[in-house]
Amino acid sequence: MSDEENAGQIEWGEGDPRVLIVMNFILSSLFATVVIYGLSYLDLAAFTFVNVASLALILTAITYVVTK
Repeated sequence: MSDEENAGQIEWGEGDPRVLIVMNFILSSLFATVVIYGLSYLDLAAFTFVNVASLALILTAITYVVTK
């Protein structure tokens, strides 16, 4: 196919897995921070590094398993 025929089409690639894992961990960490902060606001959990890190690891693992 020529470039003119491909105009306006998007090529989808897998991407670098290392970048995807880092992005997954960063976004999961941000989400975990918000969730734990909300739970601590409601006095349901303490806002500690251990709680945030634990939830971030759980979310990262779940996201990794679901997307594979």
